[in-house]
Amino acid sequence: MVQVTGVESVTDESFAAEVLAATGPVLVDFTADWCPPCRMIAPVLAEVAREQAGRLKVVTLDVDVNPQTQVAYAVLSMPTLMVFVDGEPVKSLVGARAKARLLRDLEDVL
Repeated sequence: MVQVTGVESVTDESFAAEVLAATGPVLVDFTADWCPPCRMIAPVLAEVAREQAGRLKVVTLDVDVNPQTQVAYAVLSMPTLMVFVDGEPVKSLVGARAKARLLRDLEDVL
């Protein structure tokens, strides 16, 4: 699994408690080991998680190990970044992106 420092890993089993029951926005990184763009965005997510601590929770979910959540949210491409607010998906971003662009894409939920 692509390990991201400062970003918690969630599983099919912990997704409801860690994401759906969370207060405030949660950014879920749907990722896979075999995905080069996933590895490229990992340090960006770590920076965003550090800088937005208290405003945005960032978690990662390995789709190869946790297929139920991937299927439930119809995630077909990696990386897919999905933002949940109060347990509801409100935004989906597909593909790696630079930190500045990611922050612009997240402005309306922060």
